[in-house]
Amino acid sequence: MKKGFKEFFSYLMIMVGALMAAFSVACILLPNDAIDYGTAGVAIIISKMTGFPLSPCVFLVFLPFMLGGVLLLGWRFSLKALAGSLVYTIGLDVFEEIPFELNTEHFLAVAFGGAILGLGLSLILRHGGCIDGSEIFANIVIKKLSDKTGKNFSMSWILIGFNACVYMAAFILINRNAALLSLLVYFVATAVIDHFTDHFEAIKQVTIITKEPDKLVEAIKQKLNKTCTIMDSYGAIAGENKTLICYVNYFELQKMREIIAENKGTFSTVSTIDEILR
Repeated sequence: MKKGFKEFFSYLMIMVGALMAAFSVACILLPNDAIDYGTAGVAIIISKMTGFPLSPCVFLVFLPFMLGGVLLLGWRFSLKALAGSLVYTIGLDVFEEIPFELNTEHFLAVAFGGAILGLGLSLILRHGGCIDGSEIFANIVIKKLSDKTGKNFSMSWILIGFNACVYMAAFILINRNAALLSLLVYFVATAVIDHFTDHFEAIKQVTIITKEPDKLVEAIKQKLNKTCTIMDSYGAIAGENKTLICYVNYFELQKMREIIAENKGTFSTVSTIDEILR
């Protein structure tokens, strides 16, 4: 029951976050000449250029990235991504029909909208979901690089590069003001997301203390294709232990939590790593 409630609660929070994001985009950002970032930003540009309805456009642009997520991040992540994206697209469709107006300057409205967008996306990310394909794209690139080089990489520069392309397209295809206001949305939203997710785009170090490391090491290798550093350690009460150190990205962290939950008698911590020197 406890596990089932946690799963239900995570889906509920993803849906709440998706509705917050949809409200921000439909009722605040778009009326003030700003756009979302990531694949949602791509969909908004396509919608503005072609006249195609926004909500199905957002879903269709996100769909191929979500299918890539099925192969990379597993079916649990994909179900949460699908639930979040469906609520997000339906929310866009509904909120576009609701009259809402902020009687303030564009700059303040966009900053406020970016903060609401960031809060919504933070809820989604903290509960293992995703409604933007740029994060999945970054994961795919990082996995390919890691498999080829054996090194860990941060998502930061991939996400920055992806969104730079989105804003350049907005600058050229829409207008200069839309691109600059949208850039403000990106800075505000990512600042909020970083605060509530502890820099989700950075590498995470997971430290696990256990008396039975073999099952954990095997599960991490099988499910995450990751290796661990194993060290001898000693607890004042527990006595001799093994300490495992493993590096993962934010989305892999959700799988790591599941692996740890399946192996009782462990003590684990997660910390953010800004850089790995070799």
